[in-house]
Amino acid sequence: MATFTPTVPARVPATSRGNRNNLPPIEGGGDDGRPDFGSPDHAVRLRRARLGLLIALTPILMLFVSFTSAYVVRQGLPTFDPATNTVRRDWLPIPLPNTLFLINTIVLLVSSVTVELARRRTAQRVALEPVNSIPGVSIGSDKEFPWLGITVVLGFGFLAGQFLAWRDLAARGFFVASGPSSSFVYLLTGAHALHLLGGVLALLIAGSTAVMRRSIESRHIVVDVTAWYWHFMALMWVYILALMEFAH
Repeated sequence: MATFTPTVPARVPATSRGNRNNLPPIEGGGDDGRPDFGSPDHAVRLRRARLGLLIALTPILMLFVSFTSAYVVRQGLPTFDPATNTVRRDWLPIPLPNTLFLINTIVLLVSSVTVELARRRTAQRVALEPVNSIPGVSIGSDKEFPWLGITVVLGFGFLAGQFLAWRDLAARGFFVASGPSSSFVYLLTGAHALHLLGGVLALLIAGSTAVMRRSIESRHIVVDVTAWYWHFMALMWVYILALMEFAH
């Protein structure tokens, strides 16, 4: 009896690991059956986000350094008065609303504590996520204390306190154009308030990630970067307050 032998060669699976193109097909490794080599892990993404924040904070820091240099130099510069043809000093010390500034400082420092608690809570959830993913295993309730929400409220409270401080200065006759000393007070506090408002918006974005059901890793990155920015703004405010109080 005649027998039939197929002439088509059998496919030999590749076993080399030196070239990704030679990898054998893997079932369930991705959308096309291959592992996703291009997506970085959470730690790499977090480091990149922190590096981006550091780069973004550099021009802000340089801005306030330039304000400080101008503030210190301008105090010692005399001004020519054309009415009397004399040179006089026009830098007048301003009685700062220290009570309001003290309350604002406490509010901002407390908000720095609350945002740090939010950051640590999300970091803890990321660390425990592999355990939570095990079927039938639960490590706690999903209810969390709204640390981010409290930070947003405190942030708006600080901005409201700054507005009251500006109104107090205006009620005593110190406006932006009243003199160089008052101009610098409004400039320093206004620039800080503007940057802090950006931090409040970042907190709102961080809170919206939970509403949009983003992954806990993505939420951790947003909260972590926002928290470090908020700490920077708190330290910057303490520095500005010390500058206005002791450098005049």
